[in-house]
Amino acid sequence: MRKRRFPILEYDRSTAAIIEPRHFVSKIANWERCIICFFKDVVEKVANNTGAQKIFEDRGVYGTNPFYRMEYKGCPIVFFFPLIGASVSAAFLELAIGLGGRKFIACGSAGVLDKSIPRGEFVVPSAAVRDEGTSYHYLEPSREIDVNKKVIKAITTVFESHRESYRTGKVWTTDGLFRETVSKIALRKKEGCVAVEMEAAALLAVAQFRKVKLGYILTGGDDVSGEEWDTRGENLRLPTKERLFWLSMEACLKL
Repeated sequence: MRKRRFPILEYDRSTAAIIEPRHFVSKIANWERCIICFFKDVVEKVANNTGAQKIFEDRGVYGTNPFYRMEYKGCPIVFFFPLIGASVSAAFLELAIGLGGRKFIACGSAGVLDKSIPRGEFVVPSAAVRDEGTSYHYLEPSREIDVNKKVIKAITTVFESHRESYRTGKVWTTDGLFRETVSKIALRKKEGCVAVEMEAAALLAVAQFRKVKLGYILTGGDDVSGEEWDTRGENLRLPTKERLFWLSMEACLKL
């Protein structure tokens, strides 16, 4: 490797690292589909209501975080809560791949950069602007990372079969929650971003590096499209989050 002006640009093409997922997990047979759900309350409710099997439990300074497996329409699917943020969610995706996952749908919420997207409407990302750090350890530097078109089609087919309203568009992945400035938001809107979140670019980069499929579904939350933050007065309701989870399950079956 050679030194670059900024460390974030020093991409290493080596596929081997000192610490690998295999140091923590071993492959569990007879499954390949997985839901990465950013709603902890939904993960816990589904696990309790379905009697899902706990197949792995990560133990860290944040406590324990379980991975569950259940049967959905005759197919085994694993689901888990990846905590919040690009770096830690990417690490949990790595563990899921190490356990045997090959086809993933991630679902969560996002701030909207287009105020016409109401709270609770679904957004299917077509690409993510890489304004975080994790993705640069998995792929060469670039401005954006695309979502596989066949994966997008699988998701939108499910939405259309249920007559669900949705948008497709580019999202902005940032790890600077308190640095979403007016100027930067204006720039992201100009390049076509319809929402902002904290994990998509990182998860897509890990998936591409590890050669697995990954799609993303978000639901519109607060509005950061203007010069002042609009919280829209309430958090996402549990039924909306649960609906997103089960739609993600259906989409995952189509991968």
